[in-house]
Amino acid sequence: MSRVYPFDEAATARAVIGDDGTLTEWNEGARRLLGHPPAAVLGRPAAELLADTDPPAPPSGARWAGTVGLRHQDGRTLSVWLLAHRRPPHDGRPGDWLVVTPLAGPPSPAGGDPLTEAGLLQSPCAVAVYDDRLRLRRMNAAMAEIVGLPAERVRGLRLPEIGGTPQNEELEQGMLRVLTSGRPLDMQTFLRAGGEDRAHAWLARMAPVRDAAGRVRGVCLAAHDVTDSHRARQRLQLVNEAGVRIGTTLDVTRTAQELADVCVPALADFVTIDLLDPQEYGGEPPARVTPPVRLRRAAHQSVLPGVPEAVIKPGTAEEYPAFSPQADALTAGRTITTSVAAGDMDQWLDWHPERGERVRQFGIHSSMSVPVRARGLTLGVAVLTRHRRPDSFTADDVLLAEEITGRAAVCIDNARRYSRERETALALQRSLLPRSLPHTAALEASSRYLPAARAGVGGDWFDVIPLSGMRVAMVVGDVVGHGIQASATMGRLRTAVRTLADIDLAPDELLTHLDDLVVRLSEESGGDGAPGEAGSPGEVGATCLYAVYDPVSRRCALARAGHPPPVVLRPGGVPQVLDLPAGPPLGLGGLPFESAEVELPEGTVLALYTDGLVWSRERDPETSRELLHEVLGACADSLDETCDRVLHTLLPTGGAPDDVALLLARTRGLPGSQVATWDIPADPALVAPIRKQVVEQLDTWSLSEASFTAELVVSELVTNAIRYGARPIRLRLIHDAATLICEVSDTNHTAPHLRRAKTFDEGGRGLLLVAQLTQRWGSRHHPEGKTIWAELPLFEEDR
Repeated sequence: MSRVYPFDEAATARAVIGDDGTLTEWNEGARRLLGHPPAAVLGRPAAELLADTDPPAPPSGARWAGTVGLRHQDGRTLSVWLLAHRRPPHDGRPGDWLVVTPLAGPPSPAGGDPLTEAGLLQSPCAVAVYDDRLRLRRMNAAMAEIVGLPAERVRGLRLPEIGGTPQNEELEQGMLRVLTSGRPLDMQTFLRAGGEDRAHAWLARMAPVRDAAGRVRGVCLAAHDVTDSHRARQRLQLVNEAGVRIGTTLDVTRTAQELADVCVPALADFVTIDLLDPQEYGGEPPARVTPPVRLRRAAHQSVLPGVPEAVIKPGTAEEYPAFSPQADALTAGRTITTSVAAGDMDQWLDWHPERGERVRQFGIHSSMSVPVRARGLTLGVAVLTRHRRPDSFTADDVLLAEEITGRAAVCIDNARRYSRERETALALQRSLLPRSLPHTAALEASSRYLPAARAGVGGDWFDVIPLSGMRVAMVVGDVVGHGIQASATMGRLRTAVRTLADIDLAPDELLTHLDDLVVRLSEESGGDGAPGEAGSPGEVGATCLYAVYDPVSRRCALARAGHPPPVVLRPGGVPQVLDLPAGPPLGLGGLPFESAEVELPEGTVLALYTDGLVWSRERDPETSRELLHEVLGACADSLDETCDRVLHTLLPTGGAPDDVALLLARTRGLPGSQVATWDIPADPALVAPIRKQVVEQLDTWSLSEASFTAELVVSELVTNAIRYGARPIRLRLIHDAATLICEVSDTNHTAPHLRRAKTFDEGGRGLLLVAQLTQRWGSRHHPEGKTIWAELPLFEEDR
């Protein structure tokens, strides 16, 4: 860590020796002391500078101090007191030794010197005084005990040269601010006292030293050991912080990341959270595991940007052998602490060379593996490591890590259970929704469904249902509530709508039958509870919009039950909300529904949606509807692109608070040339001429191959209408690329029934013949009477 100071750097002889014993740095002070220029010594063994025939033994600790004989450039031997600090790998920098010695200490204090008067040298509080070059002038006995070096030996050195750690450099930066600003400053840091292995928490109080004229002449540094109070406060703060920050969402990965974020840097410098994959254990996490253990990285965090210590990325699975800290902790079911210096991880790091390289590169010295367990299940393991903080993990650290991890484990388990239930409900929801929309001659359609971001899947659904006579039904609905129950109810209602649509009920009649069904579902799920209580009648509710579009007449009949009205965009127009009677929500029972009929020119876009699309915490529903109109007003040719644009514009970035169903449909019209209509007199003798006209019309449409079947079907349907129906009677033929439809309408509301005639019956085989010759057939009722229809498939050879 390089710093720029407006002071004489050459006042100290300073050199840096790499782990291989070669000199990597040589400052001007070292040249002044021994005379060797940097080019003559850099890259060469430091031992060549030793003049002693019996050099001192290599230092074994983090610091060494002593007197050695050094070789001067002119051949002399100088007896020099040296202070050496072992600097471990830090932020990707390799480990090395910093060797310093003062060239000449500051002059002895004179009477009246403010620097002397500032030092309370007899005080039990550790005090040191630094001059205007930030070099040590005086320190009392308490400070010398902390430093672990005689005051006369280190006088004239800067603080980083005395301590040799990045924390000392940070403190010196604070002293520089005091020196230049003239204002006192308090800083808190972690440092080892002289001769101790464990770092202490220190409160460094720095104040300017002024002379009689008020000029700043130096800095007074007072150090207070606040380790106990700091750690107690830190533990309490960390536990409280964990309760607030962990478990903010029901997302497993996010919860694991919150655990890692809380632990860094308060408890560790680098944290990894690895979780078991429940699928490998039959869908549920196990109570105990046996090595080798396959874990998936859920989250990690570091004090260094980009988490360079990590070997694998989040989402990656890896197998951990029996001798790894992760497997040891999971097998033992308790926290395992390891130390690189003690050799606890040698086998693991030898087995995984890449991890061993990262440990050496960043100076990782301690590790703590904490099992993530909740409700008797093993979910994974949290591994906390230190490399910037010099102290190892203590028993108090273990207790703190276990408490935080235990809280996080419950949140992770809750998120896991929620995710499993949400995935189940979503799978059910997806299976109940149409996989694809049918291609019809009446309209082009596109749809989207999005589950709620947090509340889970709900009961929103949509459908496009082909009806007789080329008509098509569109439906969008929303069941109250979320979860599997709402999805199951949605599936039952969607099935009911398709069944009711198949018998060609008018929209208001269909909603009436659907309302009765919801009332029955409420009663079945209610039990004996009082109204308003959980499990009481009325807890099942829904809204619905049902529309039927006829491409021949280009008219659309619609009815809604408490559902948002659709938005219609006619060609060349602007989006408008379709004015429909609101109708009560489904499930109230006994209240009427009303239909409305509107004309939709070919190319009209109809937007049906659930209220989750326009409901948002960010804006009111009216503003959301205005945005919807803006997007639809710029409707592209592709309805798929328009759907995506609507969702992107209206929904928040983090997802919708409620599930959303959106259905866009662009209407098509059937040309008059594809429809033929005849009014039929009530005379059986005129059936033959009608058949002839039908054959001629099919010739005109180039459908001669279908003439024989169509002639038989028309003859049977027209004969039945003349015999059993009521005037007026009308025959209509409709065809598109794949289907020919024969429709016979009369004013009699009695519908025919298919039956199997007995051996001696003279009639009764007509409808059976129609059913066998056609693709499908049926009847539908309307205010004027009924229509019997039959569809004949048109194959390639027919055209």
